[in-house]
Amino acid sequence: MKALICEQPGQLTIVERPEPTPRPSEVVVRIRRVGVCGTDFHIYAGKHPFLAYPRVMGHELSGEVASAPTGSALRPGEIVYIVPYLSCGQCRACRRGVTNACRRISVLGVHQDGGMAEFLAVPESNVIAANGIGLDDAAMIEFLAIGAHGIRRGGVGAEDRVLVIGVGPIGMSAVVFAAATGARVTAVDTRQDRLDMALASLGAARGIIASDQIQDALAADTDGEFYDVVIDATGHVGSINRGLHYVGHGGRHVLLSVVRDNLVFPGPEFHKRETTLFASRNAQPADFATVVAHIREGRIPTALLNTHRTKLKDAASQFDIWLRPETGVIKAMIEL
Repeated sequence: MKALICEQPGQLTIVERPEPTPRPSEVVVRIRRVGVCGTDFHIYAGKHPFLAYPRVMGHELSGEVASAPTGSALRPGEIVYIVPYLSCGQCRACRRGVTNACRRISVLGVHQDGGMAEFLAVPESNVIAANGIGLDDAAMIEFLAIGAHGIRRGGVGAEDRVLVIGVGPIGMSAVVFAAATGARVTAVDTRQDRLDMALASLGAARGIIASDQIQDALAADTDGEFYDVVIDATGHVGSINRGLHYVGHGGRHVLLSVVRDNLVFPGPEFHKRETTLFASRNAQPADFATVVAHIREGRIPTALLNTHRTKLKDAASQFDIWLRPETGVIKAMIEL
């Protein structure tokens, strides 16, 4: 089978590999769609903190069942999506239901080879029937679930003023699910086109361009009281560190981003606000279910989010292009 491998930062190659031989509990999925994520771009750029090269990337996956274990409810040819977080089921986090933070978690495309390949063997418990959701939408469920998890993690409700910083795909997902609670959502980004989409199609009430005067603009947006919940989806350490100053007293700061650097907050500011700081990692089954329900109800403009696509054989040549802001990529899709 063909696979796209990141040999080292900046180097992508199509290689031939044997088709996977499944364990007794595994399903073999013929991969049909791979969403390209910020994580993949970080791997390509050499910026991901949890990865060793070479690596087959790809964790936003949908496809068709090629084979399933005896007695499985899954049928050959059935369209499925893949939950890419392989948890151990044994550690204390798993026993408490926090499988997304498993001590020994292995994420497809990060800790082990992922789905930028023609076939992938995955534990049956991680393969979910799409039940009428098409291949394109099914491949977008995972990244949308990350935003849904962050909003649930921050306890966002209708009474909250929410600030989403960074309106890439994960930030867009956060806007969608925050707005779905009835919260008033303000979005911040350096790009006007992404703010325009957040306002027109995702439920944001206000969009503000990031600038040297951003704190004044956010103060004006809230009568100087700032926000009940600040969601950072930038992947930028400076933005995360500054975000504390936008949290209102008694508020919550939710980090959807992971960065290599140390985070530094001024203690007095953190304390006087009685800030609650949340890391938000991956997603849980409830978040996937929330996304599926929203897609079925037509509440997520998935067709608008899926802006670019290519074939697996051409994908290596597209990464540098997709990284350019002028390309306007929101979600690129590799089609097999």
